[in-house]
Amino acid sequence: MGENVIKGEDYYLLKDLRFKIEGDEEGFSLCFWVYLMKSTTFSATLISQVDIGGNAPFLALNEKKILMLFPFISLHKEAPDPGKSAPLTELQHASMDTEFPLESWIHVGCRVSTDSVQLHIDGEIVAEKPVSSSFCKGSLSNSRTRITLVGSNMQGYVHDAKILPLNLSIKDHYHKDPPLLLSIDTSSASEIEEDSDGVWSIVGGKASCRRIFSLDVVLLNAFGQPVNKEVEITAALLYADNGSLVEKTSDGEAPLLTSYDGIEFPTYDRPSKLLNGRASFKLKISQLSSKCDNRLFCIRFEVPKLVGFPFLEVLSYPIRCISRTRTIRTFSVPFKRTPASIHPTNGSQSCGFDDGSLEIHHNTVLEAKPSPSSKRVRLEQEKIPAMEQLDGEGSPHPLTANKAEGAFAKGLDGTHENTEDADVSPADYESKGVRNVALKNSGKSVSDLTIFKYCLGGLADRSHLLKEIVTSFSDEEILEFAHQVSIYTGCSHHRFQIMIAKRLIEEGRNAWNLISQNNPHVHWDCAVFEIEEQFKKISCCSTRPLSHQDFELLRRIAGCRDFLAQENFEKLWCWLYPVAFTLSSDWINKPWRSTSPKWIEGFITKEEAEYSLQGPRGLQEPGTFVLRFPTSRSWPHPDAGSLIVTYVGSDYTLHHRQVSSDYIYRDMDVKPLQDLLFTEPELSRLGRIVRIH
Repeated sequence: MGENVIKGEDYYLLKDLRFKIEGDEEGFSLCFWVYLMKSTTFSATLISQVDIGGNAPFLALNEKKILMLFPFISLHKEAPDPGKSAPLTELQHASMDTEFPLESWIHVGCRVSTDSVQLHIDGEIVAEKPVSSSFCKGSLSNSRTRITLVGSNMQGYVHDAKILPLNLSIKDHYHKDPPLLLSIDTSSASEIEEDSDGVWSIVGGKASCRRIFSLDVVLLNAFGQPVNKEVEITAALLYADNGSLVEKTSDGEAPLLTSYDGIEFPTYDRPSKLLNGRASFKLKISQLSSKCDNRLFCIRFEVPKLVGFPFLEVLSYPIRCISRTRTIRTFSVPFKRTPASIHPTNGSQSCGFDDGSLEIHHNTVLEAKPSPSSKRVRLEQEKIPAMEQLDGEGSPHPLTANKAEGAFAKGLDGTHENTEDADVSPADYESKGVRNVALKNSGKSVSDLTIFKYCLGGLADRSHLLKEIVTSFSDEEILEFAHQVSIYTGCSHHRFQIMIAKRLIEEGRNAWNLISQNNPHVHWDCAVFEIEEQFKKISCCSTRPLSHQDFELLRRIAGCRDFLAQENFEKLWCWLYPVAFTLSSDWINKPWRSTSPKWIEGFITKEEAEYSLQGPRGLQEPGTFVLRFPTSRSWPHPDAGSLIVTYVGSDYTLHHRQVSSDYIYRDMDVKPLQDLLFTEPELSRLGRIVRIH
């Protein structure tokens, strides 16, 4: 355990460096890693050699930041006199030819022998100066007996400083124990645009507008290699001009939020753990630059247990946080219409892997580009063929209506939208060729204004609208509303979430009343029984209970600890209900009930799925996969309740693909989920889940 943590005592200030050198030694090597701050004033002495007569420079930087090594007092006639002061350039020395790098870990080696001094940088000799020995035969007793090397007050940090005998290699010391530093992997960034002035633009503000952006922070050694340590990383939003913390918004909300299992938390409450040397952050900014005198922000990532070490913190580029009223990026998307016969509750998508899954980001760059959360794919590109879905026997929620079935079979394209609280721009509608669709009400009670509010709104807006609509309109009117939303968004999966809305809301209200018994807070241990009973009822599976790990994940989604409030329950319910409803379908109900093999090992996070596919020597063999429900998809997100396959690809990297739960009627046979998965050439072997504790 101790070897897998960062020890603060491994790093100390330059001023605390101190070594005593005996005068009768014939030479030595001083090796150390040094990190110098830019605030240092030059010229300056890094290390002094001190004896009873005073002190003299041993290692120094001149005004041009050139590193110089001086002869040693007790060994060399050319050594500077400790009782006299003189300009550094007038003293004999060995010096490097280039400027010494600042705010970077540099390995320095000083080899001192009776006939020369050598300066090594990063294991290589960069300068050497021949010198004359001050030792004469029979005169050792007259030499100075002890010299102390002392670090200066220059602002810098030291790692692994050692005095070595001349027979040991400086290069070996260089390679043995390199220091660590934090860095931002800008290639991992998504939902960030870089302006011409080098400032990042990020959409933030109120909950219905702000967007998730992603950044990875990596822990590297001085050689640029990732290092796996048991470390947590925190993020904070600062003003770029003076480094002070950005204040909370006017309504008391934290300025920087993190998305954890689909739930938003202030970043100071939810550090991110390193996994294989990398910590992934999904962040949102609630404060706008326009609300802060148009000042720029930046994000500071740091190791909270080692605050004060500048190399273990890193700042992002300056950030301008804007609202979504800015010009929306447009991009055209091809689409294909679906067959005429469509399942009335499950929509128009064929079952297949969706390359637009939000949870994997490839080739992301800091430029204006389509968001990974709004990619679409053609139906003809789906790898798993379309299959028939029959209503499973005993299906708990037949939301069909004969008249509505015909309506849903017309005019829908087959593209799939994955969006996490993202906005849908009018340009998206134009690219699908549906802007000229008749916008009149056609005699329906749900107005066009309401339809477009739903299409353009975030998840919170859509949830609020649906709660109003399901209490005011008939089932047929709700079906027509779902149909219109599907047309204007180009995503039939919105329809599914609208059609389950009434039952989700009603059964959620009833479930909370049973759990709470009119109490505002319920102890979690008392609530889990009724939650499980509701889950079994909706999923049509009474033979498989939820595990302790399942409940722990549900508790995290709810955002509660020992007590459950109605707000917490609603968060839990909006995730659990679509999952249970999906499990009620026969095509996935049987794999859920299966215990040998265990096709779906309960509720797991993306991180646990990835961890499970990591063998002791790296990734497991290509084709190994596990199944999970995405914890970042809650109703009314169009992908709530969907199933994700996490697998090792033939390129030996992890992939995340979404299996659509929508089937198209083609014949009278139902293909099992297991057969569906193994028809995919990338999948060959079911993996096992290893829980992260």
